[in-house]
Amino acid sequence: MLNWKDIMHFAVSGNPVPSKRVEKTEAEWKEILTPDQFRITRKKGTEAPHSGELCSIHEAGKYACVCCGTPLFDSTIKFESGTGWPSFTQPIEENAIKYEKDSSYGMVRVEVMCNTCDAHLGHVFPDGPQPSGLRYCINSESMKLLKKADVGE
Repeated sequence: MLNWKDIMHFAVSGNPVPSKRVEKTEAEWKEILTPDQFRITRKKGTEAPHSGELCSIHEAGKYACVCCGTPLFDSTIKFESGTGWPSFTQPIEENAIKYEKDSSYGMVRVEVMCNTCDAHLGHVFPDGPQPSGLRYCINSESMKLLKKADVGE
């Protein structure tokens, strides 16, 4: 289980190697993503709090990157953080997420991205529930829910 020390190590010293890489041109991403998905995932945007479709969904399944389809989070580790964005305590796999120090907007945070395609997902904070203490605060537009019924689980 990852903790804040692990996250800081990745952000400063390098990320785990992804299982695969997906790379496309900006034009190719624009072709397959909605304007909001493109703005958030490729241009490091965000959505307004409480506006995302996945914020209040609690169906069983896996949350995958909207850009490349890589599974990122499982519904069993989603929780209500009250922040207005879907929140999770752990990624599905340690190497599913990429971490980078983000000093934008006059604060220091840790940005989280899909480690397969570098899509911006959101940020991770050390104020989540135990045992990890992590809160992955993720934009709904950066993910798609693969319901258990749809993936045959």
